[in-house]
Amino acid sequence: MAKKNQKKTKSRIVSAAWKLFYEQGYEDTTIEEIIEESGTSKGSFYHYFEGKDALLGSLAYMMDEKYEELEPGIPEDADCYEVLLYLNHELLTMIEESINLDLLARLYSTQLVTRGEKPLLDHGRTYYKLLRRIITRGRERGELTRALSVGEMVHYYAMCERALLYEWCLRKGEYSLSGEAERKLPLMIQSLREDGLHQAP
Repeated sequence: MAKKNQKKTKSRIVSAAWKLFYEQGYEDTTIEEIIEESGTSKGSFYHYFEGKDALLGSLAYMMDEKYEELEPGIPEDADCYEVLLYLNHELLTMIEESINLDLLARLYSTQLVTRGEKPLLDHGRTYYKLLRRIITRGRERGELTRALSVGEMVHYYAMCERALLYEWCLRKGEYSLSGEAERKLPLMIQSLREDGLHQAP
């Protein structure tokens, strides 16, 4: 129970921080405002985060919360390829509507130069665990190719998703992220389908 409460406290801090970052900008948001918005305490904040900069990496875990929210609604018999497209659409729509573009770009830049923790590559996250479950099920049911291992497919899908996000940051959000993904992601991950590797381009 204590572990669950700790997760809820950390989640409230993360959600409050990103809400304020989106509404008033990263630089204009103070730790005191995050604490007040989250309904926690200064001790709780510093238990989980060394400072405001440490919250940048928490975006990865905010994305995980979105997946945890979506997973129970996925039918067991749903086509796994379609499930991957659905999850991508929901995640990128959430990012487009509630994550400040400059902060997303800053997160990617810090992940490139940091020598410490890299949340975007943490395979212990919900994101990677859910992808493994979906892809494993799709492989077992013959919906996804056996020409690639589960690990290879997870890596490739995650790489394609990051490419869409990175390009959107480079282009300063000049187009709809979710709309672009609807057009491009099926082409990018077609090879994951059972017949995808054998189809003519």
